[in-house]
Amino acid sequence: MRLLVLSISLLLAACGFQLRGQAGMPFDTLYLDAANPNTPFIGELRRSLEASKVKLVSTAEQADVVLNIVSEIYEKQILTLGGDGRVNEFRLSHRVSLRAYDLKQQEWIPAEEIALRRDYSYDDSRILAKEAEENLLNQSMRSDMVQQIVRRLSRAGAQPK
Repeated sequence: MRLLVLSISLLLAACGFQLRGQAGMPFDTLYLDAANPNTPFIGELRRSLEASKVKLVSTAEQADVVLNIVSEIYEKQILTLGGDGRVNEFRLSHRVSLRAYDLKQQEWIPAEEIALRRDYSYDDSRILAKEAEENLLNQSMRSDMVQQIVRRLSRAGAQPK
C-alpha cells in the first residue's frame, strides 16, 4: 500500500501537481467581530483562520485587520410542490454580510454579501434520510462560505479612500 501511495505521489509531483496549501495572509493579527460569535459558522471560520497562521486577538485595537460579520442568515424555502400538495423540493440558502478594515478605517474588503444556495429533492417517506441530507448540505455551504471568506482575506489589502 505504501508503495502505491509513494508511486502516486511521485507521478503527481512529476506532472507539476501540488496540493493547495493554506492561504497566506497579508496581515498577522485579526479581530473577528460577529453579531453572534457562538454559531457553528463562526467556529469554523476561527479554526480556518488559525490554520492559515492568523493570530486571532481579543480586541480590535490589537489587530492589524478587523473582520466584521454583520449578519449570517440561513433560510429554508419550499421550491416545488407536487400535484398532491406535498413538497417535492426545498432550497437552502446561507447569506453572510461582511466587511474588513484596519485601525485607520481603510477598507480591506468593502461591505458585501456572499450568498450560497443548494436545492434538494424531498420525500416525506424518507424523513430521517432527508434530514441528514439537509444537515450535510448546510455543513457544505458553511465550509464553502468559510473558504470564500479566507480566500478574499488572503487577497485583501488596504484600499485608498
